[in-house]
Amino acid sequence: MNRNKRALFTLLGLAVLVTSCKKYLDVNPDNRTQINSVEKVAQLVASAYPDRDYLTFTETASDNAEDKGPGIGDVNDLVTKYYTWQDVVGDETNSAEAYWNACYAAIASANQALKSIEEGDFGDDVLPYKGEALVARAYAHHMLAIFFSKAYNIGGDNSSPGIPYVTEPETVLLAKYTRGTVASTYDNIEKDLEEGMKLLSSSAYKVPKYHFTLAAAHAFASRFYLFKGEWQKVIDNANATVPNGDFAGNIRPISTTFKNMSIAEFNAGFSKSDVKATLLLCNAYSGYQRLYGTPRYGYGETLKDMFNEPNVTGKRLENKVLNYGPPNYTTYKWKEYFYYATESTGFPYLPFILFTTDETLMNRAEAYVELGKQDLALKDINTFYSVRVQAFNPAVDGVTPQKIMAFYSISDPKEGLIKTILEAKKAEFLQEGIRWMDLVRRHLPVVKNLYSPTGEESTIELGPDDPRRVFQIPQTAKLAGLELNPR
Repeated sequence: MNRNKRALFTLLGLAVLVTSCKKYLDVNPDNRTQINSVEKVAQLVASAYPDRDYLTFTETASDNAEDKGPGIGDVNDLVTKYYTWQDVVGDETNSAEAYWNACYAAIASANQALKSIEEGDFGDDVLPYKGEALVARAYAHHMLAIFFSKAYNIGGDNSSPGIPYVTEPETVLLAKYTRGTVASTYDNIEKDLEEGMKLLSSSAYKVPKYHFTLAAAHAFASRFYLFKGEWQKVIDNANATVPNGDFAGNIRPISTTFKNMSIAEFNAGFSKSDVKATLLLCNAYSGYQRLYGTPRYGYGETLKDMFNEPNVTGKRLENKVLNYGPPNYTTYKWKEYFYYATESTGFPYLPFILFTTDETLMNRAEAYVELGKQDLALKDINTFYSVRVQAFNPAVDGVTPQKIMAFYSISDPKEGLIKTILEAKKAEFLQEGIRWMDLVRRHLPVVKNLYSPTGEESTIELGPDDPRRVFQIPQTAKLAGLELNPR
């Protein structure tokens, strides 16, 4: 592949799009197969989701990973570099660049669907798929903004470079793009999100959990507005993700159903579409379970204390923590499946959870804190813990301001509540990538240990303003006119 074509595919991910949609689109973007039915539009929109995950680079870069020491666990160059916040060049599986490509491939699918809808005469039956394409386009751009540009600065300056917001299908070999600003990127995301949500319909899909239903879109909106600091919108959208406001009956049943499962049942069942807490799933081409079985830099003895030691409730969290031989631990959340392209070749993939009611509940709790509604925030926190602590008794185990101050040695009530929420999420979403989003969103330092080759342990820190908090965009994107992130 020549450099021009590689730059184009790197930016927009069209190579992936052509592969995943080859029954609808010819390789030549100027000789497209006609999208002439609602069914074909729907099938095209189904490919408007990133088919790679962000687990390896986010979990490894966050404080959800630790150095287990020289000679312990497997050493992988990709994991080593992300642990120490080095740039990774290349789009190998599980890299940040692979995720960049997958997001732009998803965006290209959404754009082609929207263009086909604009040019076709499909009637109202196509509107749910138009809504889905708009929300999916907004989602992929938001994920790119989270990882590849500075975090949105609530009430502050957002003039730093954003990411290219692409709204038209590719028609030329080497288009030029600009990154815009973080502010313009978020404005475009919000426009697509709000317009798309008006058109969505859960009844349009045979398997709704793999599409942006209205509930899943509200979950996305609750996260998006959490980044923007529009607290009431966080609350309103979180409220819309569960029937009748029943979060207790619709979040993950950690201390009951999941606890009573066998290890194999839990591994297979955690990411199934019939879990009420799960709002959106995708199939991601991923070797995460292989890479993260026994890594030197990963989930080890120190992090295991999140589940072994009492938390702010005074009790331990329930969870399915397993090991491949200490100190190599895993939450065992992700079950790898293998797709055989031929009798002897294929690729691994994970049913990967993108949104849950658990996250939206804690988004709402944080928004309540920011609005000064501490009682409501505490109620959400206790709902969250009520299904994670065995035999939870609100009178004895309930989180209170006094417990927070004593447990975290924090005297400021607001600071204590935010700390409680973020620490609860750190444990619950271990090996799910959410922790990195919270770290960059709240501008928190990332502190981790590091052993020298001779066994001396030291601490490394990624400060709130360190440019390495923003993952590097692909080097080849420079050919499309994009400036790289500063280092």
